[in-house]
Amino acid sequence: MDKRRKKFFYALIYAGAALLLALCLTLCATATYTQPEQSTTFVLNAGSESQALPVGDLVLPSAMTWYVYGLVCAFVGGWQAARLLQRNGWALLAVSALAGIAGGVWAATGALYAAVLLMGGEVWAGAALLTGLAGLVFLAGLAGLVCARRRISLSIALTAIAILAVFAFLIWAARDRSTNLTGLLSSALLRSVPIALAALSGVLCERCAVINIAIEGMMLTSAFFAALFGSVAANIWHWPSWAAFICGLFGALLAGALLGLLLAVLAVHFKVDQIIAGTAINILAVGLTSFLSSRILSEFQNLNNPGILNRVSIPLLSRIPVIGPIFFEQNVLVYMLFAVMAITHIMLFYTRWGLRTRAVGEHPRAADTLGIDVFKNRYVNVTLGGMVAGLGGAFLILGSVGRFDEMMTAGKGFIGLAAMIFGKWMPFGAFGAALIFGFADALQTRLAILQVAIPSQFLLMAPYLVTMIALAGVIGEAIPPAADGQPYEKQ
Repeated sequence: MDKRRKKFFYALIYAGAALLLALCLTLCATATYTQPEQSTTFVLNAGSESQALPVGDLVLPSAMTWYVYGLVCAFVGGWQAARLLQRNGWALLAVSALAGIAGGVWAATGALYAAVLLMGGEVWAGAALLTGLAGLVFLAGLAGLVCARRRISLSIALTAIAILAVFAFLIWAARDRSTNLTGLLSSALLRSVPIALAALSGVLCERCAVINIAIEGMMLTSAFFAALFGSVAANIWHWPSWAAFICGLFGALLAGALLGLLLAVLAVHFKVDQIIAGTAINILAVGLTSFLSSRILSEFQNLNNPGILNRVSIPLLSRIPVIGPIFFEQNVLVYMLFAVMAITHIMLFYTRWGLRTRAVGEHPRAADTLGIDVFKNRYVNVTLGGMVAGLGGAFLILGSVGRFDEMMTAGKGFIGLAAMIFGKWMPFGAFGAALIFGFADALQTRLAILQVAIPSQFLLMAPYLVTMIALAGVIGEAIPPAADGQPYEKQ
C-alpha cells in the first residue's frame, strides 16, 4: 500500500470511528434524556429593535431530530463504503461499512425504544416501526452508494453531519424550552470577526512565505491603542463619536502596521527564525500593554472608555427574516470585514500583485529570476497583514467590549491561524472556518444560559477543542505555500 493510499485509508478509519462515537452518544442521549413528547422552540425574531419582518417560531420534536441524524449517518456510511470499494477493493469495505451498520443498529434501537414508550409496550407495533425505520436506513445507505458512483464529494455529506449534529445537540439542550436561534447565529458572527481578521492577516503573510505567529501580539497591542486613541478623542477632546472611532481605528492600524514592519525586518532582512521572531513580538506585546495599562489606563479611567459602535441597518436587506438581523444589522467593523475579505480574494487571485505574491510564496527564486522584488513583496504583505490584525484588535474595543483589559485577546490570534489552515490559505475558506470557531464560542455561552448538565469548564473549552480537532487533520491534508517559513537568500 503506497503512502497516499495508506493516508486515505487511515482518514476513512478515523471518519468511521467518529461516526460510531457520534451514534453511540446520540443513542445514550436519546434513550436517557429525551422523551417522545418533548419539543424544542427556536425563536426566529431578533427582537423589538430589529427591522426584520416578523416570522413565527420554529417548533421541532426533540426525539425525531436524533432519528434524522441517524439516517444521515447511515447515508454517509454507505457513501464511505462505496468510496473504499472503488479505490481499495473488497478487503477494506468492512472498515467503512461499520459506520453504515452502526447507523442501522442505532436507528433500530432508537425506534424500538420510542415504539415501546408510545405504544405502551405493544411488541407488534414496535416491530412494525422498527421494520419501517430499518428500511429507511437501507435506502439512506443506498443513496450514499449512488452518490459515490456519481463521484459527488464526500465533504458535503460530512459537513451536513457536523451541522446536523450541532443542531440536534442544541435541540436536546433546549428541550421543553425555547431559545433564540437568530440571536445565537448573530452572536456567532460577532465572535468570529476577530478570528476571521486574524486568519486574513495570516493569509496575507503566508501567501508570501512569512509565518506570522505574532498575530496575537499585534491584535493585543492594536486593541490597547484603539482604546487609548479613541478615549482621548471622545473624552479629552470631546470629538463626536464618529471622529473618536476614526482616531481609535487609526491607532489600531498604526500599531498593527508597525509590528508587522518589525516582523518583516526580523524575518526578511535579518533572517531570524520566523517562529522565534513572532514569539518575541508576542512577548513584547504582552509586556508593553500590561505596563502601559497599569501606568496609564488604571490611573486615568477616562482614557479607557472609547465607547462602542452602534449597529447600522442596511435598507431593504435588513428586513429579510433571520438573514437580515444576522448579516445586515451589524456595526461598521463587521461590514469592513466583508470588504477586506472580498478585496483580499480579488487582489490575491485576479491582480498582478496577487500573482507575484503567490509566486514569491511558492518559488521565490523563480520569481526573483523574472524580476520580482522578493524582499519588497514580503515587506508589503507582512505590513498589510499587521494592519488587518490591527483591525481585529480595533474590533475587540470599538465593536465589542468598549474597554481594554490585559490579555483580552484570549488566544484569538492563534485560533485565527487555525482558521487559516482550516480554510486552506483562502480568504473565504478562512472566513468559513472562523464562523465555526465563533459558533463554538457562542454555543458554549448559550448552553451555560440554558443550564445544560455539562460542567462549565468543558463548555469554556469548546472553542479550543474545535481548534485542536481542526489542526489534527480531520478536515484533510492542508498544503501550505511551498516556501512557507523559509528565508530567501538573493544570489
